[in-house]
Amino acid sequence: MKFVDEATIRVEAGKGGDGCLSFRREKNLPKGGPDGGDGGDGGSVYLIVDEGLNTLVDFRHDRLYRAKHGQPGMGNDRIGKKSDDLFVKVPSGTLVYDDDTDELIGDLIKDGQELLVAQGGFHGLGNARFKSSVNRAPRQTTKGTPGEERNLKLELQVLADVGLLGIPSAGKSSFIRAVSAATPKVADYPFTTLYPNLGVVRIDTEKSFVIADIPGVIEGAADGAGLGIEFLKHLSRTNLLLHIVDGSQDPEDVIKDIKTIETELARYDEKLASKERWLVLNKSDVLPVELMDELKEEVAKELNNDIKIFIISAVTRAGCKEISYAMYDWVSSHKEKNQES
Repeated sequence: MKFVDEATIRVEAGKGGDGCLSFRREKNLPKGGPDGGDGGDGGSVYLIVDEGLNTLVDFRHDRLYRAKHGQPGMGNDRIGKKSDDLFVKVPSGTLVYDDDTDELIGDLIKDGQELLVAQGGFHGLGNARFKSSVNRAPRQTTKGTPGEERNLKLELQVLADVGLLGIPSAGKSSFIRAVSAATPKVADYPFTTLYPNLGVVRIDTEKSFVIADIPGVIEGAADGAGLGIEFLKHLSRTNLLLHIVDGSQDPEDVIKDIKTIETELARYDEKLASKERWLVLNKSDVLPVELMDELKEEVAKELNNDIKIFIISAVTRAGCKEISYAMYDWVSSHKEKNQES
């Protein structure tokens, strides 16, 4: 299924039913009193999270969601039927904006979470409501109020514990294949990843975490070059960033690639750039162990920070088990700290 992470829709709540103007007319009561009933409320529109969905693709075809109107009131003090509310299913991780004002309306994450996006109209009052000791035959009624109408922009940010990033052909897709059951496209040319991929890394039957792979980021991405910048927003929900680098290149090119990603992250979002980030030197199957170790030392010296550096081969899976356990331990510890705070 094609991954779609943005969509624009229109929601229209139902109008409230009008109040009824009626007088009781029976054989033995030719001058009966007012008996016009109230109308029914119009249906409201809600968005509701369905964890079975993972894309906004359905909204590319169905753009209008309209709740039904409330039924008008009737004679004999009969109240119009209230319309049922309309529930529109969206995937977990959906941000909801008012498309006309850019106001953030809600952030839908938990399964079953509901968000009211268009309030149904209120029912009108029948003339029986206006009967009094001084007005025994009122002809006054009220109309139901219109339902809210809104243009919404939906934006999906995938939910994952760990996010992969790197330049094209660094081996991100191969890595997610190696550590999870995900099967993204892998080939020997750039931009084989065209949309985010999610994979579950399972340590054992009760220990797992979710990892996300996005398209490669190239120099100038913050200005719109390449594909990755369109999906960097997905990494904002992750707790740990795993920076995959092609370690089979010359050391100068390795360091250049690392700094390219760092620059683009900072230009895109300082908060994202400040997240915990580990460096992974991939393709250790191409170079001898000694050269990879020397590269690790040179990179650590050049970066001059405390970033963790791992050496792996996504093709042979060497080092993948060790880094998977390290990621799980970090993610678990991070979640425990958040729960305590």
